[in-house]
Amino acid sequence: MFTSAFAQAPVPGAPSGPDMLMQLVPFALIFVIAYFLVIRPQRKKAKQHEDLIKNTRKGDSVITTGGLIGKVTRVVDDAELELEIAPNVKVRVVRSMISNVRSKGEPVKDQSMEVQAPRVTTKSKLASPPPKVAAPQPSEDSSEHDQA
Repeated sequence: MFTSAFAQAPVPGAPSGPDMLMQLVPFALIFVIAYFLVIRPQRKKAKQHEDLIKNTRKGDSVITTGGLIGKVTRVVDDAELELEIAPNVKVRVVRSMISNVRSKGEPVKDQSMEVQAPRVTTKSKLASPPPKVAAPQPSEDSSEHDQA
């Protein structure tokens, strides 16, 4: 029936040597693109964040990942800082939870102090102004009824 020679023979449609290499090229290309678009920028950002946290000193204004904004009053150790988030209110935070470090002289943005661009309005010559409605005047008859 079947001999062992037929079982060991290569399948005619199976890729061999150079054909198999050409099938792996798209996968390698996808990995290279993913490295430059995803992995490399993520590593660079992580390294910048690590340097940012490492260089945090007393007097720096920081923002935590939880949204607290405070001033570093004391460096407890390599892993913890003490922040003053309000007058006489101090909290201890882990350095890794700091998301942004502000410099000492940078003021905190206040929403009420932001200057908004003036709005430009144009009046059309064709549009007529809205009609003025006069407020009803009290009549003398109604004041007579009130007195009676």
